[in-house]
Amino acid sequence: MPRVTAIEIVEDRSAHARLDEGFLRLRRLRARNRRADGSASPEYPIDVIDRPALDAVAVCAWARTPRGIEVLTRRGLRPAAYFRRGKRAALPEPEYLLVEEIVAGVVEPGETGLAALQRRGADELREEAGLEVAPGSLRPLGGPFFLLPGIASEKIHLLEVEVPRPPVDGPYDADGDGDGSPLEEGALLEWRGLEAAVRACEAGEIEDAKTELALRRLAGRLGVALVPLEAAPPRAP
Repeated sequence: MPRVTAIEIVEDRSAHARLDEGFLRLRRLRARNRRADGSASPEYPIDVIDRPALDAVAVCAWARTPRGIEVLTRRGLRPAAYFRRGKRAALPEPEYLLVEEIVAGVVEPGETGLAALQRRGADELREEAGLEVAPGSLRPLGGPFFLLPGIASEKIHLLEVEVPRPPVDGPYDADGDGDGSPLEEGALLEWRGLEAAVRACEAGEIEDAKTELALRRLAGRLGVALVPLEAAPPRAP
């Protein structure tokens, strides 16, 4: 699959697009708090971001190797990170194109229950990493959680599964084209030692919250001791 070098804006529809269309739905509300004594707070604005489906699934695929436990990560296009370019960030940072994380995908409308989450997780592994696993082999990795509960209703469900490790080293092209979206183009897969992957999160090399949480939960489940990384200065751009 060809590598992607940039994301080009063909049209900015922000000024005339509806808030309730697209991959994300924005509800712009005015609200007030109802109190136990019967009084109410002053009115205030609330913005809430929804998807057509409320939940997503993320899969931590791992393997036992002669070097120890290794985990699979995927670097994919993330426009929201890409479009930080040219903006003044709190600390120096690189210009983003691909963001490294574990395999993940949105739970489709009507997919409810653990078996449905397992099937969705197996589908995402096949589409995004070319790995075939039995849905029943995926196990919940702790409870689900919110990423941005102040503005986003989405909840993430973590799963883990042991898989055979392919005989490859270093980043390599992801098999297939994911779900067929252009956002799946140019993705890279990589196997990392579990401890090294957690250190990469602490160092700011892997900057995805669900990935760090999944790796730490997996380490606890497998009894892998993690040595904290010493504080390091911010990365130069």
